[in-house]
Amino acid sequence: MREAAFVKQNKDKWLRFENVLEGNQSDLSPDELSALYLEVTDHLSYAKTFYPKSKTTQYLNYLASQSHQKIYKTKRESSRRFITFFTEEFPILMYKYQKQLLLSFATFLIFCIIGAYSAATDGAYVRSILGDGYVNMTLENIQNNDPMRVYKEMNEVEMFMGITVNNIRVALMAFILGILFSIGSLYMMMQNGVMLGSFQYFFYDKGLLWESVRTIWIHGTIEISVIIIAGAAGLVLGNGILFPGSYTRLESFKRSMRDGLKIVVSTIPFFIIAGFLEGFVTRHTEMPDWLAILIISISLLLILFYYVVYPRIAYKKTTTSIK
Repeated sequence: MREAAFVKQNKDKWLRFENVLEGNQSDLSPDELSALYLEVTDHLSYAKTFYPKSKTTQYLNYLASQSHQKIYKTKRESSRRFITFFTEEFPILMYKYQKQLLLSFATFLIFCIIGAYSAATDGAYVRSILGDGYVNMTLENIQNNDPMRVYKEMNEVEMFMGITVNNIRVALMAFILGILFSIGSLYMMMQNGVMLGSFQYFFYDKGLLWESVRTIWIHGTIEISVIIIAGAAGLVLGNGILFPGSYTRLESFKRSMRDGLKIVVSTIPFFIIAGFLEGFVTRHTEMPDWLAILIISISLLLILFYYVVYPRIAYKKTTTSIK
């Protein structure tokens, strides 16, 4: 883009931002001001790349340097910063990455189906995926009329802590492997999808599909969902390397790393919830079907609302307030 066109397209935003800094406009909330600041710094990075010695770059650099201390001082003073990350900042960010979320989910679902089909057509496949030890233990539990006994053997607190830490580790791996040009994150979705598909078919083959679904998905609804979301974070990281757009590849990598890490951070409370459910609730296989269905339904609605619906609401609200 020619410099004159770049200036014409964005000068109104810059002037508005300058007026806020000079105290001539005070109707913006701290979060709206922060969003405007991020946009100005994006423009500064673009200008440094294409017009490194121009007055436009000097002007944008001045705006960025003058605003940095003011904005982040305002944010530090807010005792609600932790809350606003989850209620305002992150949902707006997540709106940008719905395609990555859809791709992560689609990859997981496709390989889940492949895993189930492979288990149905190859009698040894389940053992190759889940391991002889787990399959033999589960067969013994089935013979003892307690197929879900595995969820009752460990102490509640130990199970809660162990499962939560392990799930967060898996999520971090799904994110970090995105650095392999997104392929690593897709591989993690493939691996976990195949495992889940073969796992569910194993119980179907034993006539225990409903028993497994009503038990496992009490915690699995949130657990599997946030692993898929962590995979989307990895795709954000990988795509930032593959498709830098108007930024330098290094700058694009830094931005995608930051955004992907924020997505992973957003999953931590959900992993804690999933760990709690698996440690303290799933073991109660005697609970009525309606209660299991209620927990699973609430869990699914919570994930869909926070990661799909609410980002759209937050984005529309932000764009409306800026206009």
